[in-house]
Amino acid sequence: MTLTFQAPKGLSGQIVPPPDKSITHRALMVAGIAEGSSHVHNPLDTGDCISTRRCLESLGVSFAEERDGDSQSSLKIEGRGTRGFQEPADIIDAGNSGTTTRLLAGLLAGQRLFAVLTGDDSVRSRPMLRVVRPLRLMGADIKGRQGGRYLPLVFSSGAGNLQPIEYQLPVPSAQVKSALIFAGLRAEGKVRIGGAIHSRDHTERLFEFLGLPLAREGQWLIVEPIDRISPFELTVPGDISSAAFFITAALICGQELRVDRCGLNPSRLGFIEVIRRMGARLELEEGEPTGGEPWGALHVLPGPLHGTEVTPDEIPSLIDEIPLLAVLGVFAEGTTRVRGAGELRHKESDRLAAVANLLGSVGGTVELTEDGFFLDGPQALRSGLVDPAGDHRIAMAAAVLGAGVRDGVAVSGFEAAQVSFPDFVGVYRSLGGEVS
Repeated sequence: MTLTFQAPKGLSGQIVPPPDKSITHRALMVAGIAEGSSHVHNPLDTGDCISTRRCLESLGVSFAEERDGDSQSSLKIEGRGTRGFQEPADIIDAGNSGTTTRLLAGLLAGQRLFAVLTGDDSVRSRPMLRVVRPLRLMGADIKGRQGGRYLPLVFSSGAGNLQPIEYQLPVPSAQVKSALIFAGLRAEGKVRIGGAIHSRDHTERLFEFLGLPLAREGQWLIVEPIDRISPFELTVPGDISSAAFFITAALICGQELRVDRCGLNPSRLGFIEVIRRMGARLELEEGEPTGGEPWGALHVLPGPLHGTEVTPDEIPSLIDEIPLLAVLGVFAEGTTRVRGAGELRHKESDRLAAVANLLGSVGGTVELTEDGFFLDGPQALRSGLVDPAGDHRIAMAAAVLGAGVRDGVAVSGFEAAQVSFPDFVGVYRSLGGEVS
């Protein structure tokens, strides 16, 4: 499906972003190892989160869809307990979801079952040894392609428990950190996780909300084993990473935007801090937390944009928004530089190469480095056709770029956006944009 996006009068107004993908994954998984009926309200019900649900169903977790009076969707989830997964009758397929594969590895490791975990072509090319290696140190019997470097992974039946370890994360990864936290619930002693632990903290916040045994001691996260997790109820806030697309669109159009019911987790607000440096004016209105997560409203006010430098220590808090910083950079005065983003080469696509392709398709220029890029702005852009190669974030970044290009930008394969933002086209139109 090829769609052309343009906004001759700019994009402005008010939006409620789709539910947070990262929080939905974690809520479903923890509900799956709880005992009894948990209720997750407003889950993201598309793409990767459907993959997580299907994987859990293959392990015996049951889901029932419910509908609240205000039409908000909910899921009733019957968990199996921390050691109660049933052996799957077939291969577990995580589809296009790297989050599902890595977090699920932490739940499967050492369980009393045999399981084979795989995914689509993209996920089978993504590095898995970073999570397999520490799980093996805990005693899990895991085999895989190229020694466990890539999917498929085979989990052999264990005793249900794992060994306690002290492990230093070599690079920031919320997925690997979460997998080890999950595995630590079934260890025979404390699991200590150190090193590069400063990444998004949705798992830590969920554990605190549920009263699960996870603590921070200096530069370490300490997980203690637990026999039972009680069922729970929580509401998933809107996804700040999804909201970032329309925040970017409003800024390059010089328009105002209000974002309601949006997650405001500090570990996800790196993008907000960077665009403030670039000249954006933002007002945050925080409401009552939900499930341990802060949420509220954002009011975006435009201003003249200028380039900035994004340093490696900022990357974990804005890893998903880096393509949007490139989009902002071509409309900003001066140089925009990103360093320390080598992890982007291992996402749904090589997102650094995809950024170069995105801008090049509309006459823009960007210089790639091994772990980032730099570009000068403002740049004169023209209408063009962008192939996002199946990457949902590149597809939506291209659509946002169209708001600032005369005659717009055409995007092939735009159905990829369904993975995280199923009503992107509808929201684009509601803000005054044109899609054809």
